[in-house]
Amino acid sequence: MNEIFEKVKDASRELAIIDDNKKNDILYKVADAIGKNADMLLEANAKDLAKMDRSNPLYDRLQLTTSRLEGIASDMRHVAQLPSPLGHISKQKTLDNGLRLCRISVPFGVIGMIYEARPNVSFDVFSLCMKSGNACILKGGKDADNSNRAIVELIHKILCEEGVNPSVVELLPATHEATAEMLNAVGYVDLCIPRGGKKLIEFVRDNAKVPVIETG
Repeated sequence: MNEIFEKVKDASRELAIIDDNKKNDILYKVADAIGKNADMLLEANAKDLAKMDRSNPLYDRLQLTTSRLEGIASDMRHVAQLPSPLGHISKQKTLDNGLRLCRISVPFGVIGMIYEARPNVSFDVFSLCMKSGNACILKGGKDADNSNRAIVELIHKILCEEGVNPSVVELLPATHEATAEMLNAVGYVDLCIPRGGKKLIEFVRDNAKVPVIETG
C-alpha cells in the first residue's frame, strides 16, 4: 500500500503546478470519454450487478445506465465550468511592523475517499479533486469493484494522453485491510472523507489517524 500512497503523494505535487485551463480540459475530455466508452463501463457494471440480489436496497445505487452516465458526464462538464477554488484571498491584514499576512486557498494535497456501492462517486470525487488541485485515493466497496476499476482505467487513459501523471487518482483494493491502511497513512493522506452509512462514518471517525471530515 505504501507504494501506492507514495505514487499519489508525488503526483499531488505535480498536479499542484498544473493550471486551471489544463485541469478543465482534462475534465471535458474525461466527460467525452464516458459517452464514447459507455458500453465498456456498463459491461463492467453488469458484472457487479450480477453478484447482487435485485431486492437488495443497494442494487439501484450500484446500477449504471446510459442516462446515468450521461448525467455523470454533464456534472463533470459543470465542474469544469466552475471558477477555480484556488488562489482566493479570504483574509488579509498588515501588522504594526509592516508585515502583510494573507490567507489564501490552496489544495489539501491528497484526499482519501471511502465509499460503498456507488460507482458514480468515483467520477464525482475525481472531478472535484482535479478541479481543486488535489490528488485522490479511492476506496470503494467490493460490490462495485469491477465498475470502479473500469472507471479509474478510463480516467488513467485520458490522463496519460494528456501527459499528466495518472497517479493523481488511484483505486485501492476493495478490502478491509486497504481501509485500515488508508486510515493510518499519516504523511501520505492529508484528509479522509467517508461517504456512506452511519456505521462506515463512525468506523472511520473512531479509527483514523489522519484528519477526517464527516459527511451526512
